[in-house]
Amino acid sequence: MRTNYSFESTNSPKSFQAYPRGDFDLESGIAKKSRKPKNSPSRMIKSIGNRFNHYYKLHPLVLILVCLSIGITVLIVLSISEGQFKMMPTYRKLEGNVDSYPFAKFRNLVMVAGHSVYTSSSCEKVDKEDSWYLESYQKHPGQAATFVTHIQKGVEIAANDDEALLLFSGGETRKDAGPRSEAQSYWIVAESKQWFGERDSVRSRALTEEHARDSFENLLFSVCRFRELTGAYPQNITVVGYDFKEERFVHLHRSAIRFPESRFFYSGTPSTQNSKEAALKGEALVRTQFQEDPYGCMGSLWRKKLGRDPFHRSIPYPNGCPEIEGLFRYCGTVPYPGFLPWA
Repeated sequence: MRTNYSFESTNSPKSFQAYPRGDFDLESGIAKKSRKPKNSPSRMIKSIGNRFNHYYKLHPLVLILVCLSIGITVLIVLSISEGQFKMMPTYRKLEGNVDSYPFAKFRNLVMVAGHSVYTSSSCEKVDKEDSWYLESYQKHPGQAATFVTHIQKGVEIAANDDEALLLFSGGETRKDAGPRSEAQSYWIVAESKQWFGERDSVRSRALTEEHARDSFENLLFSVCRFRELTGAYPQNITVVGYDFKEERFVHLHRSAIRFPESRFFYSGTPSTQNSKEAALKGEALVRTQFQEDPYGCMGSLWRKKLGRDPFHRSIPYPNGCPEIEGLFRYCGTVPYPGFLPWA
C-alpha cells in the first residue's frame, strides 16, 4: 500500500535561512558587518559632543557664559513674543449685526464730566445750590448754574454732530446724597430742561456712565462705555468741563490713554467768579498729583477715589471693552506701553 506524503502541514516548520541576513562573504563564510553611513545623525551628535567636551576642558568658563547668554536671549525673545500676543487682541467692529450694539452708527464721543449729585425731589430749581449735594469747596453762589451750563454745552455739541453719542459721566460719589449718580443727575436735569430745545435730536442718543470716581475715570470709563454701546471705539472725543481743567484732561488724562491729540477736543466753561482763585489753586495741586500718578492708582489720588465709592459699587469695566483690559489693570508713572486700538 502506497503512502502519500503531503508537503503541506498546519504545523509547518519555520522557514530556513540559507544565509544570515545582511552582507555575507561567500568565500570566507563570514557575515560582514554593515557599515553605517558616514554622515549618520548618531555620528554627527557624537562628533559634536566630543568637540563640546574638548572645548569645555580647554575653556570651561567661556563656554558656560556662552550657554547662559543663549539661554537668556531665548527667554527674552519668548517673553516679548508672549507679551505682544497678549497685548494685541483681535479687534474689529461686529459687522452685519446692528442689533448687538444699539448705537452702532455713532462714531464720536461727547462726554460731560459730573461734579455733583442732584438731590432735590423736584426739577424746578436745578440752578439753585440747595438742590445739589455740595462739598465745602463747592458752596459758592452760582455754583449750581455752572453744572447746568456743562449739561447744556454737551447737548449743544451733540446736537451739532449727528454722529455723536452724548455721555454724562459720574458715579454714586456722595453717601449723604444717597445712591444717586452724578450721571443720572445730569441726565434728569437735561430732561427737565427739555434738552434745551434739542429733545428730538439729542435725547435718544444721550446716555450715562455711572461708575467714574475722578476725572481720569470720567474719560477712561466713558471710552469703554462708548465701546459697549457702539461696538467700536470713538473716532473723536470731546470733553465738557471747567475751563481751568483743560490742561488736566488734554495733557495728562489724554496722554495717559495715548489718545491722538488731533482727535481730542475740550470745551471749557468758567467757574463762578468768587471761586475762581480757590479753584485754580486746587487744580494746580491735583495736576501735580496726576503728573506723579497718571492713573490715580497710588497715594492720595487712590485714597480719594476710594472715598468716592461709599456704596462699594462693583465696576463692570473692562468687560465691555476687552481690547483695553491691560489699560484698566495698569498702574505706573509712565504711559501704558501695551496695545491700544486708537494709538
